[in-house]
Amino acid sequence: MSNKVLVIVESPAKAKTISKFLGRRYQVKASMGHVRDLPKSQFGVDVEGDFNPKYITIRGKGELLKELRTAAKKSDQILLGPDPDREGEAIAWHLAQVLGVDEHTPCRIEFNEITKSAIQNAVKKPRPIDTSRVEAQQARRILDRLVGYNLSPLLWRKIRKGLSAGRVQSVAVRLIGDREEEINDFVPEEYWSLTAELKGDKGNLQARLVRQDENKLEINNGERMDQVLGELSGQDFVVSEVKRKEKRRNPAPPFTTSSLQQEAYRKLGFTARKTMMIAQQLYEGLDLGKEGTVGLVTYIRTDSVRVSDGAVEEVREHIQNRFGADYQPAEPRVYENKGKIQNAHEAIRPTSVAREPETLKAVVTNDQFKLYKLIYERFVASQMSSAVMDTTTIEIKAGAFGFRASGSVLKFPGFMKVYIEGRDDDSKDEEGLLPEVFAEEKLALRKLDPKQHFTQPPPRYSEATLVRALEERGIGRPSTYAPIIETIVARGYVVREDKQFYLTELGEVVVDLLKEHFPDIIDVEFTADMEDKLDAIEEGAADWKRILRDFYEPFRETLEDAEEKIGEIEIADEVTDQLCEVCGANLVIKQGRFGRFLACPRFPECRFTKPLLEEIGVPCPKCDGHIVIRRTKKGRKFFGCANYPECDYVSWERPTNVPCPQCGKPMVQKESKKLGTRRLCTTEGCGYEEAVPDGEKGASPGWLPGAPDDAETIKPSTEQLAEE
Repeated sequence: MSNKVLVIVESPAKAKTISKFLGRRYQVKASMGHVRDLPKSQFGVDVEGDFNPKYITIRGKGELLKELRTAAKKSDQILLGPDPDREGEAIAWHLAQVLGVDEHTPCRIEFNEITKSAIQNAVKKPRPIDTSRVEAQQARRILDRLVGYNLSPLLWRKIRKGLSAGRVQSVAVRLIGDREEEINDFVPEEYWSLTAELKGDKGNLQARLVRQDENKLEINNGERMDQVLGELSGQDFVVSEVKRKEKRRNPAPPFTTSSLQQEAYRKLGFTARKTMMIAQQLYEGLDLGKEGTVGLVTYIRTDSVRVSDGAVEEVREHIQNRFGADYQPAEPRVYENKGKIQNAHEAIRPTSVAREPETLKAVVTNDQFKLYKLIYERFVASQMSSAVMDTTTIEIKAGAFGFRASGSVLKFPGFMKVYIEGRDDDSKDEEGLLPEVFAEEKLALRKLDPKQHFTQPPPRYSEATLVRALEERGIGRPSTYAPIIETIVARGYVVREDKQFYLTELGEVVVDLLKEHFPDIIDVEFTADMEDKLDAIEEGAADWKRILRDFYEPFRETLEDAEEKIGEIEIADEVTDQLCEVCGANLVIKQGRFGRFLACPRFPECRFTKPLLEEIGVPCPKCDGHIVIRRTKKGRKFFGCANYPECDYVSWERPTNVPCPQCGKPMVQKESKKLGTRRLCTTEGCGYEEAVPDGEKGASPGWLPGAPDDAETIKPSTEQLAEE
């Protein structure tokens, strides 16, 4: 009789997929994540007892553990298969503890993808639990408990009840606050550009002023520009040099967790949280109909760009068959990892390049299709030939001044036939074919176009740029970026507005307090160094308890000192000229879970509240009211009439004062990833649409991330708002 084997993974979805790959003697069950943790109602760490943790069964997991113990008793072998990272190793260790499995025996299986071959190979090669990985996870968990459970009560006493401070999250808030300071301190500097519109024998071109007397020329005011224009008057514009060269552009490496979150935000408008949720679904497995349930992508929490030899061979064969020999480089591309990374995993890639995105469109959700397509195309492109550009640079002399015209034409698309990496800024590659000109050719001046500019402050962080900043500074690890962002938003320290993060007054007060009294906790380099120490624990090169001792002793002294020095900090509410409808007091602005609102300052004696209505300067198209910004319970922005409920006008898109040229009704403004900012008429039967000129794009259009770019329905339904 064959041995019975119990395999335990985290999620039911993963268990369902894996069970189909194994024989009848295997029983696959899910632990539903962690089964033990530190208690929420107690500190749970014996500091005096050398930081020994007190683990308890997570509330609600009692019946599940009973079921797992029963299954374990009926099995001849137990294999623990949580995710292949620190957190997964810790889950496996806790399961071993509660099920009586010897952690030093081959009981742990690890796989990078949920496919039949990967799972069958994994169960043949169990290994002991990696105690160094477990200790690294345990050290992080205790470290966060030491900070959170000591700092949070301090914030409660000194600022406001309900506040909390996290070790890594506080640094993320500081980054956003530091950027806000940079923006506030920024002093714009004036500069001018000059473009010459010229005509040659074979066509027109535009050239930009770049130098004077072979020196780089900077024009900082209108007077200097007038002087330059005077000196250019009557000068001949003559081609001094034409430089042509071939330029190659290489593909980006396959995705890591960080780069996937950034690119999904840029191209799909997905938050980091949404990206990871959908990626987890793709990893754990989806029912593809005839093919059954299968994992579509490899493990999604990774900082490595390494790819297995087998996957490289498969994708190179696919490129050869699909695109031809010219699109396949002579040798496979090998990408180097940046910085110190955990190279145990591969990059995120499809489990099979034969499973093309279009073949899955009918059996997966729209969001799953979009993210899979992104991962698939990035991986295929990463092993394709370089794109080849023909670039031309024309140098033009006009007296003592030098102008330059540049252009490029795509000669061979290479990887760009499949995928082009997105950008966080609005810069574009120079492109376009320049007319053929020759050295010493005299060009006719059609127009000189001087323009005034001002330097711009650094942009506020978006979801993509914040993830990149955390990664570049070594703050957190691949699995933590999404939770960090969601936590600082949920705590009210930052808000998302128009795809950018803004520091709230509460966030500013907390960060300033931590900067003054806990400089190490809020210090970027200190936090990054702590991540390196956790990595050293995982590698077996550092003792986890020593690292906790070295951190906690000075932290405890700082905590005691801060308790004495910090007085109670009061965040004054902003007083408005609106009166309480119950007692007549001036209402104040409060910050709540769903944003700012108006409340009576005499709370709790008077409990009157009302929404804070932010007008956008547009009259309601249905009545004599004004359009205001409103929010759903989940925080999504929409626009409605201030006279609600008497007037029921609502719109997901920002209403404008601009009348439709066809029917005269006011239009709304909408942003689209594909089409840019545009105005459109929502009057039934009209359908007029136009691009918004660059000079009018300053006002926020109220575009909602996650809303389909091609949505025809602008007005949210009552059912939608009720659900929100």
